[in-house]
Formats: sequence, C-alpha cells, structure tokens
Amino acid sequence: MQSTIKKPEEYGRRKPPMNAGKQTRIVIRYLILSAVAFIMLYPILWLFGASFKTNAEIFTSIGFIPNNWDFSSFVNGWNTGTGFTFTTFFINSFQIVIPRVFFTLISCTLVAYGFARFNFFMKKPLFALLISTLFLPAAVTRIPMYLMFRDMGFLNTYVPLIVGTVFAQEAFFIFLLVQFFRGIPKEFDEAATVDGCGSFQILIRILVPLLKPVLITVALFQFIWSFNNFFEPLIYISSTARLPVSVALRLSMDMTTGVTPWSQMIAMSLIGLVPSILVFFSAQRYFVEGINAGGLKG
Repeated sequence: MQSTIKKPEEYGRRKPPMNAGKQTRIVIRYLILSAVAFIMLYPILWLFGASFKTNAEIFTSIGFIPNNWDFSSFVNGWNTGTGFTFTTFFINSFQIVIPRVFFTLISCTLVAYGFARFNFFMKKPLFALLISTLFLPAAVTRIPMYLMFRDMGFLNTYVPLIVGTVFAQEAFFIFLLVQFFRGIPKEFDEAATVDGCGSFQILIRILVPLLKPVLITVALFQFIWSFNNFFEPLIYISSTARLPVSVALRLSMDMTTGVTPWSQMIAMSLIGLVPSILVFFSAQRYFVEGINAGGLKG
C-alpha cells in the first residue's frame, strides 16, 4: 500500500498555471461584461453629468463629463421658486410611501395566509379571480375610482393613494406570498397547534419569521413603485403643498414661456433616485431569495 503522506518538499507547491487559451477566454469574458455594464449604466452616468451642465451643453454634447462643473442647478432646483423646497416634497412622498408599504405587508400577508393554509368554499375560483385582476388595465378603473373618491370628499388628500393597500389590492404580492407559504412545510403548523397555538399565533410566531425574505421583497417593490408613482398623485392631488417628488419634478417646467431649466430638473431627478437606490442595495441580499420563492410549487 502506498503511503498518502506528503513529502516535505511537496508542501507549498502551487497549482499549475492556467494555459494561455483559458486566460484569454476569461479576459474576453470580463471585457464583454464590462462593456455591457457600461452601456447599461451610461444613462445614469449621463444623467449625473447633465445635472452639472447648462441647457445649451445638454443638447449639444453626448458625453457625460461637463466642460464646467456648475452646482447651481442643485441649489436652484431644490428651492423650486414656488415657495416650497424639495424637502416638503420628499416629506410628502414618505407620507404616502411608508403607509402603503406598511398596510401592504399586513393585508397581503393575511390574505395570502388564508389562501395558502385554509380550505373554504370556492377557494380556487376566488384565487383565480384574484389573480385575473393582474390582467385588468389600471386605466379601466381610474374614472370610477376618481368619481367615488370625489363623492366621498377625499380629493386632494392621501387617502385615495393609501386606502387600496389596506384592502390588499396588490394581487401580485399576494401571489408571491402564497407561493412562499406553500414552500413552508405544514408540519410547522401542526407542531405549533399541538403546543396550543391558534391560527393567528402560528402566523405571527412561526410563519412570519420564515417569511422575512419575501416580505422584504414585497416592501422593496412597493417602496419603489409608490415612490415613483406619477399618474395617481397627479390625478388626486391638486395642492402644491401636498405634491410628492414624482409630480413636483414637473414644477421646473415653465408652461407659459416654454423654457425649461433641464439641468435643474435632471438634478432633482437624480436626487429623487437616491431613496430607491439606497433601499434596493440595503435589501439586495434578500431580493433574489424572495423572487425565487415565486417559482415554488405547492
């Protein structure tokens, strides 16, 4: 039997170097990936550079590096010249976004828990009807909802933008949560029932901690969608003091003279991207796991 003990001179030996062909393929692969990444990021780079340019330079130069770095677009854009700064508009946006995220997490989790863990009359047809609302264009319900909120006296308030999330209007999030619930073994529920837990206790103590990745994914999607929502605030909000960032950006456009300080608008658009980017990268490690949960089968 041959001894497997290494000789002293064998320790510290390095692995044989890669051949030239394999190194070349790796270099080419990274060059292609870097080129694609640059093409994908170029609009953001151009947006950043254009915020420091003048109107004339924006429309005459395709490069993203400005000839002269001018920070006045950020100062003037933040002040807006309307009596309200973008501080007010950011506060308004968070007054809409935070309740929407909070109520979406609660309502969609409860509805998904019912569909995933309980048997009741017409469960499958009701779930199919719920999912079918994903194919309903939002424009179809826009006029009747506007008329309803007008008659209820909720125009120029944040109620029309928030109340739908209280009643779990987001079918996509319910579907995502149901798929994740189905991936959790029911033995957990049975063991908790033996220990004396009720249905609500099972949800709060056992299932919600396991739902952390998908709940973060739902919160991330809802935050980005709500923060960038333009059409609904434009319809329901008429007071400048209540406008969110997404709608306040159009205040830079001068409708009377037709002259628009594009550098100011671009600068404020760039600042408006910051909250969504920060939220996304802070929850990035949970994002893929939560999205993959949608592919689980019950």
